[in-house]
Amino acid sequence: MPRRLPGYKVTATVYWAEPGQTDSDPLITADNSRIKRNHSSKDRWIALSRDMLKQNGGKFKYGDLVHVSGISPKLDGVYVLHDTMNRRLRRTIDLLVHKDEKLYGKWDNVRISRVAKPELQWQAS
Repeated sequence: MPRRLPGYKVTATVYWAEPGQTDSDPLITADNSRIKRNHSSKDRWIALSRDMLKQNGGKFKYGDLVHVSGISPKLDGVYVLHDTMNRRLRRTIDLLVHKDEKLYGKWDNVRISRVAKPELQWQAS
């Protein structure tokens, strides 16, 4: 597994792709990715609060792999950053799940870190 970079302690919640928890187009993320209608927590997509994004002085950018730990064996793991949270939130992450999974909760002191993508090296054949 690629190495993890320095981490952060955050508050974590879960969200569903529906207008009450997103915007008026819940199946399109902030980076313009499309959420499948039958998605589940196994898809491993994450939203971060805006203060953690590079464009706002943070360390993460869309497409980054983010390692999450401190929630539960089912939800801990590596996620792909595709979405952004409401601007009122700080140091917070949201894990995309399906409503039918009946996963609810708010967790404090969750650790996240960006996972370094392996550098591709050219080799002559």
